Amino acid sequence: MAVTIWHNPRCSNSRGALELLREHGVEPMVIEYLKTPPDRPTLAALITRMGIAPRELLRSKEPAYGSLGLDDAALSDAALIEAMVAHPELINRPIVETPRGARLCRPPETVLEILPA
Repeated sequence: MAVTIWHNPRCSNSRGALELLREHGVEPMVIEYLKTPPDRPTLAALITRMGIAPRELLRSKEPAYGSLGLDDAALSDAALIEAMVAHPELINRPIVETPRGARLCRPPETVLEILPA
């Protein structure tokens, strides 16, 4: 089973999701997205696969959120995705992809929804 985690090792939720995957016998491909950020098409596809709006993936506590004016409700989805591509620290984590779907795994236990039965 191909499983990918977009991971930040400094994040407790990300570490927790990775630990849960491993406890269930899954060794995922780990992408440290701050070192290897997704490009625009990849991020857009992840958002679509998760079934969420781009705004739901934004980390509003990051300094770039305020400095870029991302709290403006009039900003388009494309503008929000471009901001996350340019500033990957704005991407909430962890994102886990499995053949059963993709989820933002906050809390980490959300990963259990997309593991095979």
